[in-house]
Amino acid sequence: MLLSLQGCMAVGKTTTAHFLQAHLPQVKVCFEDNTAVITEVKRRGLDKNCYMDYLEIQRLFLQNEVRRWREAQSAPHAILDFGAEKIEFYTLNYPRSMGLDWDMDAIRQELAPELAAVQVCMPEHILFLDAGEETLRARKAGDAKRSRKFFEYYCNFLLPLKREWFRNKENVTFLQRMI
Repeated sequence: MLLSLQGCMAVGKTTTAHFLQAHLPQVKVCFEDNTAVITEVKRRGLDKNCYMDYLEIQRLFLQNEVRRWREAQSAPHAILDFGAEKIEFYTLNYPRSMGLDWDMDAIRQELAPELAAVQVCMPEHILFLDAGEETLRARKAGDAKRSRKFFEYYCNFLLPLKREWFRNKENVTFLQRMI
């Protein structure tokens, strides 16, 4: 069984994953780690707002997600702090959120092998942790460990697309966080 925690920035996905790791030792918890991808993007000087660079960046992220999925497969039960569904969502929605007039069919075609590989990595179920804006802002303010420079953009442009995207999937359960 592969379960993915999905949701809003600052909603508590990583906190939930740490809780589950502490209380369910029989379940492997795989935390998101994009350090190698981000290091490679910086090393190569790639710009996510340049079409060809965007394709390369997403290739790196998609390949990293396949690696994470393989790691999760080493246990009979695993929980991912984000999973393949996140990378698929960003790959196909980030340009739209930025107002970039890129041909999404062309992106799908260019990244077809990587998108196909990531389809195999999809979780059996997704728990989408959600919360209202006031709760998210309070949680962001209370988390000194992360800068969350992307927070305003995320809430205003990506989050509405993300909620819509995941509401249209059959294997998603939305959990509303109240505090």
